[in-house]
Amino acid sequence: MAELRRDPLTGARVMVRGSRQGRPRTRGADCPFCPGGLEAPEPYRVRRFANRWPALEAGRCEVLLYSPDHAATWATMGEEQAVRAVGLWDACTRSLGALPDVGYVLLFENRGAEAGATVDHPHGQAFGLAEVPPTAAAHLGGDGGADGCSLCAGPAKELLVAEEDEWWAWVPRAPIYPYTVRVAPRGHLPGLPACDARDRRSLARLLSGVVGRFERFFGGPAPYFLWVHQHPTDGGGWPRAHLYVEIVSVWRSPGVPRYIAAGELGSGIFFTPLEPEVAAERLREA
Repeated sequence: MAELRRDPLTGARVMVRGSRQGRPRTRGADCPFCPGGLEAPEPYRVRRFANRWPALEAGRCEVLLYSPDHAATWATMGEEQAVRAVGLWDACTRSLGALPDVGYVLLFENRGAEAGATVDHPHGQAFGLAEVPPTAAAHLGGDGGADGCSLCAGPAKELLVAEEDEWWAWVPRAPIYPYTVRVAPRGHLPGLPACDARDRRSLARLLSGVVGRFERFFGGPAPYFLWVHQHPTDGGGWPRAHLYVEIVSVWRSPGVPRYIAAGELGSGIFFTPLEPEVAAERLREA
């Protein structure tokens, strides 16, 4: 059983799930996500299934396979496949979010061994959380400026990386990891279920383009974290909910990890080794 614990000193919430310690790490020929493998016995375009090693209660953790091609990335899978993958995110959000005890659907991805991925095959995951998690809650309830939404205000010109129709991608003004890109619609779309076919295609194109810029800049597939924040599914109004995707490279330069230091964890103040404007310029030019 998963047990949610709270540290009485720091307030940190930690889900304790001891059974996950034994989950396997697989690489290469024994991939369970390739067609014919353990988790994908039949051919597929995209696929979702319950995680065998769930961090939450059964049925609340899913694995999302973006492509049958083991070597594919967002940058190389092609536009139509990327659109299917975004559609999979949407379908997962709708079905998990419809469960009566799920208040928030968190979509995320760990790409590459240095980012904690246990399987190299292109995939993401979904958590159906009982309540809005602290990070998302801080964004939803924070000071968004005069209009109540800082994402609607958009980025400064020098931080912009790329645009696609009514969507844009930029480096945040104060990123914890230097090569971080935020992708969001210009309009106030609360979540994936509010997107139409054009929005999903624009998002797929922009994600593919941003990951392609990472790969060109770093000289090949680079490890990263990715997550999607969107409107909670707890029935609340949440007027500040604005869909966005965050992609965070765990490298501070090609092949060099960006470690979070003791002084940062101990203080809650983070020290980025690169000006965000420089990171944005490098990614624009990649």
